Amino acid sequence: MDLRGKKVTVTGSDGFIGSHLVQALVAHGADVRAFVYYNSFGSWGWLDTLPKEFTDGIEVVMGDVRDPAFVRRSLDGVDAVFHLAALIGIPHSYHAPDSYVDTNIRGTLNVLQAAREIELERIMVTSTSEVYGTALYAPIDEKHPVQGQSPYSASKIGADKMAESFYRSFGTPVVTARPFNTYGPRQSARAVIPTIITQLLNDAPRIELGSLHPTRDLTYVTDTCAGMIALTECDGAVGREVNIGSGREISVGDLAQTLIGIVRPGTEIVTTDERQRPEKSEVERLITDTALIRELTSWASAVTLEEGLQRTVEWFRDPANLSRYKWDIYNV
Repeated sequence: MDLRGKKVTVTGSDGFIGSHLVQALVAHGADVRAFVYYNSFGSWGWLDTLPKEFTDGIEVVMGDVRDPAFVRRSLDGVDAVFHLAALIGIPHSYHAPDSYVDTNIRGTLNVLQAAREIELERIMVTSTSEVYGTALYAPIDEKHPVQGQSPYSASKIGADKMAESFYRSFGTPVVTARPFNTYGPRQSARAVIPTIITQLLNDAPRIELGSLHPTRDLTYVTDTCAGMIALTECDGAVGREVNIGSGREISVGDLAQTLIGIVRPGTEIVTTDERQRPEKSEVERLITDTALIRELTSWASAVTLEEGLQRTVEWFRDPANLSRYKWDIYNV
C-alpha cells in the first residue's frame, strides 16, 4: 500500500506521538483527518502548538474512541486508519484500571469493527513494548511471551489480541506496530525523560526519580513515526506484530546522568518511594530485536540517542514549552 494521496484518519492526533505522526503523514503526501479527544476547552492538544498554516491543511474531528458511532463516522471516506488513541500512564493504571479497559480495549474494538464494516485498506494498531514485561531473554523479538505487569500493559495486550482476532477471523488488514520507548519533543510529563529535563531546567536542587537500574530501548519520535508508516505500507506486515526500536538499551540512571551532563553537570539524583513501581510490576529490562522490521521494510532508526536527547533538551529550553509542564509534582 502506498499512503501518498490516500485519505487517513489518525486517532490520538492530539497526543505526543500522534501529533508527530500527523506531521509525518502530511510530509509523506497523505491527506490527514486528525481525530482528537473531545473536551470542553476546544483543545486540539499538541496540534494547537503547530503553525496555523499546517493545521488549516488538515481535517480535525473531536470525539471519543469509546463511542462506536462517532468512531464509525470518523472513518467514513478514508482509506486507512492509524489507531494511537489510548490511556498510557502506567502509575495511573494502578488507580483506574476500568478506564484503561474502556479506552484501550473497547476503543480498539470500536476502530476494528468500523474499519471492517467500511472495508478499509489498512488498519494500524499501536501496541507498546510494555506488553512484554521484563525481558525473559534479550533482545526481545516478536515471539517473546507477553506479561501483564500493570493494568496498562494488560489492557494493551487485550487490544493487541483483539486486533489479531480480527485478522484471523475476518481477514481484516491489521498491522500491529509495537514501539519501544519513544521520546522527543511534546512527550508526556509522566515519562522519564521529560521528568528529568524539566527538573533540571527549573533548577531543582536534585533530581527525584524512581528505580535507576531498569533499562530501556529509546527511539526518537520521528524514527517511530517513520517505522509506523513503513509498516502500514508493507503488505507483508499485515496480520503481524512488529517491534520498532533502536536495538540498544540504557539504564534509567545512566540516562539521567547523560541528561545531567547536557543540562546541569553535577546535579544529584535521589530515588523516592512515591516514584517506585510495585516490585512485581516494574519492567526491569527492555531491548528490541530489530530483525523483523528490517526484513519487512527498509526502516532503521536514524537519530542517535545523543542527538535525540540534544534535540529534546533544546525544545524544552523554549519557555513556552517548558511552562506547560508541572515539573514540581509527581505526574501519574
